[in-house]
Amino acid sequence: MGWDFSTEPEFEEKLAWMRELMKEEIFPLETLELDQAHLERAVEPLQEEVRRQGLWAAHLPPGLGGGGFGQVKLGLMHEILGQSHLGPLVFGNNPPDSGNAELLAVAVAETGDDEQRERWLVPLLAGELRSGFSMTEPGAGADPTLIATTAVRDGDEWVINGHKWFTSNGSIADFLIVMAVTNPEVDAYHGCSMILVPASTPGVEIVRDVPTMAHPVVHFGQYGGHAEIRYTDVRVPAKNLIGTEGSGFRLAQDRLGPGRIHHCMRWLGQSQRAFDMLCERAVSRYLHGSYLAQKQTVQNWVADSLAEMTAARLLTLYAAWKIDTVGAAAARVEIAMIKYYGAGVLYNVVDRAIQVHGALGFSTDLPLEAMYRFARAARIYDGPDEVHRITVARRTLREYEPVEVPTEHIPTRREAARQRFADLLDAATSND
Repeated sequence: MGWDFSTEPEFEEKLAWMRELMKEEIFPLETLELDQAHLERAVEPLQEEVRRQGLWAAHLPPGLGGGGFGQVKLGLMHEILGQSHLGPLVFGNNPPDSGNAELLAVAVAETGDDEQRERWLVPLLAGELRSGFSMTEPGAGADPTLIATTAVRDGDEWVINGHKWFTSNGSIADFLIVMAVTNPEVDAYHGCSMILVPASTPGVEIVRDVPTMAHPVVHFGQYGGHAEIRYTDVRVPAKNLIGTEGSGFRLAQDRLGPGRIHHCMRWLGQSQRAFDMLCERAVSRYLHGSYLAQKQTVQNWVADSLAEMTAARLLTLYAAWKIDTVGAAAARVEIAMIKYYGAGVLYNVVDRAIQVHGALGFSTDLPLEAMYRFARAARIYDGPDEVHRITVARRTLREYEPVEVPTEHIPTRREAARQRFADLLDAATSND
């Protein structure tokens, strides 16, 4: 089986343009403490330039306003734009909007619901609307089968009641995609559905943005926040059901699978940036009679970081290639592997870069401390590392059958070989 991660020269030119835009225009914006309104105003001309380059919302098919690039090309793009937390916003594929757009696109393609396409998907892709993905609950994080939020059909409406938190961008969202139990009589995998809820609907209470390591200062209504939300007798039209009833978990997988490719490649972009800082510091800092680059421990950090980043990149591109060729369902093991492995690589590289900078790395004078906080979160969101390891192990072990005697047991194999090659052994004995 051949693996091909190559891209044509025209696309390589697009990637080169992206690298220049990140360095010259987006990195400088990181240093400014802009509120939401001023940030949106600052990135608007950059977004227009991205549109002119044909790179806006590249994660969707051309018929939906995207580039139709496929996961390998998308991965290479996200490796570049992921170097800055502002990159996805500028390129129209910032989470959770990008994942929600993919989810809506899949559902609309299945149902042919043109009203949902025009009212929600098209303006979301255009950047005219913001969305939130409201799935995680205080009692149902790593195990979404424990979701307790309910949606009960009442005539031509759904009535939603529940308590969610860590709804990304929930406090600035125009609409929310809510995962709720619509049929408690069947198992969770077939009894949950997704429903569109305008944020202004009566009964939707945006309680707060939960302070986190990534955003430790209490704030409300800012890009990148994670909202706690209560839904109390929230009524929305029955037509706001996304896809078909009971398809919530399947749609979630359709959303999360390719999205993890993008996560992991963005993490590689962050890793490369931290790696560059590590190496620059190593060749610049002189103490105790030599440069840090001449210390064996630092040399080990450089070598290990480069090896881990290369391995993570190849793993992720292989998963992307597999999605492009055989689909996300057939690539579940590869997707799970890159999620926990890529998050670990990001964490390790940023940690080493901080260590080599000493107190400077710990300070906010460098972006490393913020990168470190985001890196720690990467090992939790979209499923903690341990859950993905379980997925890999379980699916791998399915390929093996229990045996009483190990397959490689040499005495048993020797006896089988003697029977198979009896004539050869007899001939060898007779010659003696």
